Amino acid sequence: MGKKVALHNLGCKVNAYEVEAMQQLLEEAGYEIVPFEPGADVYLINTCTVTNIADRKSRQMLHKAKKMNPDAIVVATGCYAQADTEKLKEDTAVDLILGNNQKTQIVEALEEYEKEHAKQVQVIEINHTKEYEELSISSTAEHVRAYIKVQDGCNQFCTYCIIPFARGRVRSRKIEEVLSEVETLAAKGYKEVVLTGIHLSSYGVDFPKEERESLLSLIQAVSRVEGISRIRLGSLEPEEFLEGIVKTGKVCPHFHLSLQSGCNKTLKNMNRRYSAQEYAEKCELIRKFYPAPALTTDVIVGFPQETEEDFEETLDVVSKCGYDTAFTFLYSRRSGTPAAEMEQIPQDVAKERFNRLLALVQQEGRIRSSRFEGSVQEVLVEEESKEKGIFTGRTEYNLLVHFPGSADLLGKYVKVSLDECHGFYYMGSLVEE
Repeated sequence: MGKKVALHNLGCKVNAYEVEAMQQLLEEAGYEIVPFEPGADVYLINTCTVTNIADRKSRQMLHKAKKMNPDAIVVATGCYAQADTEKLKEDTAVDLILGNNQKTQIVEALEEYEKEHAKQVQVIEINHTKEYEELSISSTAEHVRAYIKVQDGCNQFCTYCIIPFARGRVRSRKIEEVLSEVETLAAKGYKEVVLTGIHLSSYGVDFPKEERESLLSLIQAVSRVEGISRIRLGSLEPEEFLEGIVKTGKVCPHFHLSLQSGCNKTLKNMNRRYSAQEYAEKCELIRKFYPAPALTTDVIVGFPQETEEDFEETLDVVSKCGYDTAFTFLYSRRSGTPAAEMEQIPQDVAKERFNRLLALVQQEGRIRSSRFEGSVQEVLVEEESKEKGIFTGRTEYNLLVHFPGSADLLGKYVKVSLDECHGFYYMGSLVEE
């Protein structure tokens, strides 16, 4: 029996995908995957560095792993491992440091450690590489939906964000590699894919002119894969390709557009390259092609130098854009970023604004979600809930629906009447066809 490996992920969907890809490499090499509990021979933590809190959680999980088995090999990989390598070199809880663009080397790195039994560090200058690290999966923890990483890195350099320094510049995955992975998953019964990346709308900008592909050409290619009936976009800053994706007939009318602030002064301080007015126009452009889309967003409250008037402008944009869900965040001072050197606002002021924004988001979200009450929607059945006989699935608008059913429906599309709206989910009933 091979050595036992426990994996733990911190952070985004891209990180989660990379953990699944590393798990597959380890399984193929003969390692046994076990829960993140005492008793493993190897603990692998895919770290996050998006905030100082994420850094702290990453360190805590590394130390927790070493406490669970002091003789185990503790591996730190991912963004915190990349951004703060020097600190981890001094951390006695960590045996192996594997930076970004080095995850495909996990098996070889472990073998090297076993030979030397000395701390191993495999971290490259991430901003000096143009190579996309080719990770892939042939299955995933979800039964009907698969997240597919198609892009890495970011060229935006927002003033509050450390990610370009942890992930490097934009690097896109070749379409033929994406299609190979999607075809493998489709052959195993996966019906829905979510295309994701660090800055998805930058897909293709790094390709040579003679090989130039775009996010639209990638989506069109994926839409032609037999067996794939739904495509979702992990994030999006919409451009003029909306007409093209509508024509595929497979891109779900669910779009995530990061607002961050509805105040032009704050957006400029953030180095976000759009105005609040341009952002609102993009929302309207989506509604031109998709009459009733589900829109979600991210908003940061309490950014340095934000005044009450600035915050009121954000509330106004959030109200007018009509989001189904908004992910709200209190600004977190991130050392090493330009925003950390700006004039900070008091925490009690930021928290009071955060609570007001949250109340608005929840109110607007309930109103938006309830617009489907009484309608019949096509639902992809994902799993049986904890309550026996009640099954769960999602509409193309990403609405969660619970309804009575049977196990033979798993992985299938069914018509469901959305009978009762319960905020951000529905109780429904099957519609006989």
